[in-house]
Amino acid sequence: MNPSRRSLLLGATALGIAANRPSSAAQLLPYEDLDTPYVTTPQVVVDAMLEMAQVRATDRLLDLGSGDGRIVISAASRYGARGRGVDIDPRLVRLANENAARAGVADRAEFVVEDLFKTDLTQATVITMYLLPDVNMKLRPALMRLARGTRIVSHDWGLGDWEPDRTMRIDTPEKRVGIHKYSDLMLWVVR
Repeated sequence: MNPSRRSLLLGATALGIAANRPSSAAQLLPYEDLDTPYVTTPQVVVDAMLEMAQVRATDRLLDLGSGDGRIVISAASRYGARGRGVDIDPRLVRLANENAARAGVADRAEFVVEDLFKTDLTQATVITMYLLPDVNMKLRPALMRLARGTRIVSHDWGLGDWEPDRTMRIDTPEKRVGIHKYSDLMLWVVR
């Protein structure tokens, strides 16, 4: 692991990411195996992301680094959208699929173990992500080549000099990572 990535991950752990782990039924991969550590997205942020993207029943949502599945499950439950989540941690994928079954949306929400850099983005009409800035930048060329009208929503981190079409800041007092108790959301519509 390169030293700057190790420092970032160790710093993130010190900020409380470790306290935000899922239940023992779905422990995480070691940080050195991850491009982005698992941090849950507060439900108020999930709801705002889906509203910002104007998700509808006809959408195919793709959540990159889907964790416990809450974004895809919310899109399926609330809007009737079909969704897919990808994560590299098989235990989180198992947890997300169990959560989808419990929510009654397993027919519209699926989760797979997959490297997000190898994921086919082209079938999505909406992409959601809560990834670190360097990961966003690695994904940016592929995101910019997507079909016109594809909506991309990122939690907290931008896409370099690709200016978002819309931004929103929402209070998130339950946020466990970082010094601020708010989340910044950004929406891009591919043109």
